Amino acid sequence: MRFYHNYVSHRHSKRWLPAVLLSFALALGSCLCSCTQVYARPEESATDAAVSGLDPSAKSALLMEASTGTVIYEKNADERLRPASVTKIMTLLLIFEALEKNQFSLDDVVTVSEHAASMGGSQVFLEPGETQTVNDMIKCISIASANDASVAMAEFVAGSEPAFVDLMNAKAKELGMDNTTFANCCGLEAEGHLTTARDIALMSRELINNHPQIHDYCTVWQDSIIHRTRRGDSEFGLTNTNKFLKQYPYANGLKTGYTSQSKYCISATAQKDSLQLITVLMGEPDIPSRVKDLQSCMDYGFSRCKLYTDANEDALSPIPVTHGTTNELPLKYDTSMKYLDTEGRDLSAVEKTLSLPESIEAPISENDIVGEAVYTLNGTVLGSVSIRAAADVEQADFRFFFVKAARAFFI
Repeated sequence: MRFYHNYVSHRHSKRWLPAVLLSFALALGSCLCSCTQVYARPEESATDAAVSGLDPSAKSALLMEASTGTVIYEKNADERLRPASVTKIMTLLLIFEALEKNQFSLDDVVTVSEHAASMGGSQVFLEPGETQTVNDMIKCISIASANDASVAMAEFVAGSEPAFVDLMNAKAKELGMDNTTFANCCGLEAEGHLTTARDIALMSRELINNHPQIHDYCTVWQDSIIHRTRRGDSEFGLTNTNKFLKQYPYANGLKTGYTSQSKYCISATAQKDSLQLITVLMGEPDIPSRVKDLQSCMDYGFSRCKLYTDANEDALSPIPVTHGTTNELPLKYDTSMKYLDTEGRDLSAVEKTLSLPESIEAPISENDIVGEAVYTLNGTVLGSVSIRAAADVEQADFRFFFVKAARAFFI
C-alpha cells in the first residue's frame, strides 16, 4: 500500500477538497497508529495477574519496560497511596532538568536553611548555614535518602519548598501522572501527599531515560560527604538505602521509601543487556516481602520480554519533486522503532516496508510527513515510524523558470 500526501493550490481547492480531506485523514490516522503501536499505552498491554502467576504482597504493584513504557504486569496500579521517600524521584528529576538547562552546575554551592536543617526522618544532619555542592547534595538524596538535602535543593532550585512543590505537581501533570498530588519534596507524611504505582513508574521512566547519569549516584553503595560548619570539618558516611543493589545481579536503582503509614515502597530498576525494567511496589508489609516480590517481578520480566529495536540509521533515497525549485526531496525517519514482545516470538523475522509516494508536489515544508516505515511480523503490523521531509522545497514560479532558462542560454 502506498502513502500519498497531496499538495493543492488555492485555485483548485474546491475541485480537489474531498481528495485533500481524505488524504489528511489517512495521514492523521497513520500518525496516530504509529504512536499507539510503537509507544504502547500501559493499560493496553498490561498482563493479568492470573495469567502471569505473580502474586506480590504489596498493596499495589507495576512492572514496566523502560524504553517503550509497556506495562508487563500490574496490581491495583491506580490506587492512590502514600509514596514515602519514593517522592524523591520527582525531586531528582527536577534537579537534573535544571542542570540540563544550565541553571546551575554540579560544583555550585548550596547553603542550608533553618527549614531544611529541621527536617526529621532520614537525613544527613545538615546544619543551618552549612554549605555543600550540588553534586554532594544529589549524593545525599540518591544514596542516603536525605530529607534535609532534598529540601535544601528544592529551595536552591525554586527559592522555597512550596514553590518547588508547585513545579513537582506541574511536572506530574505534564507526564500524565493523573492520580498524583505532591505536598512536599521528600516524602514525609502530609495530608493529600498521594500517588500511584503507575504514576511512580512514569516519573521513574522519565528520569532514567532522559537523565541516565542518575545511575552514577543511585548505584553507589557507600560514599561520604564533608560537613563544613563553624566547628570545623568532619566526614559523614553515606550508605545506600536500596539493599536490592546487593541482592539482584542486574539491579541499577532507583529509590526506596518507608514510613509507618506507607509501609515499604520502592521503585527499582534493573538492566540485562538492552532490556531495562522498572518495578514499583507500594505498601509492602516488610523488607523480606519487598525483596522477594522485586526478584519475582524482575525475573518474570526478563524471562518473558524481548526488545526489537531499529535505530533507523539507514539512508533513505530522495523522492522526485514536481513543480519545485529542486528536483528531489531528501527524507529522514521521525524516530527509531522499538517493540516489546512478551509472547516468545522470533523477532529476527520482523520485516520493514517503506510506504512512500512515487513523487511529491511542491511546496513542501521540512518535517512534513510524506510516508512511513511499517514493521510486520508474520503478517501482523507491530508498529510504524513516520518518514518526514528533510528540507524545505519551494514551489517554482515563472520567475524561477525564467532565470533557469536564462542561465542555461548564456552558460
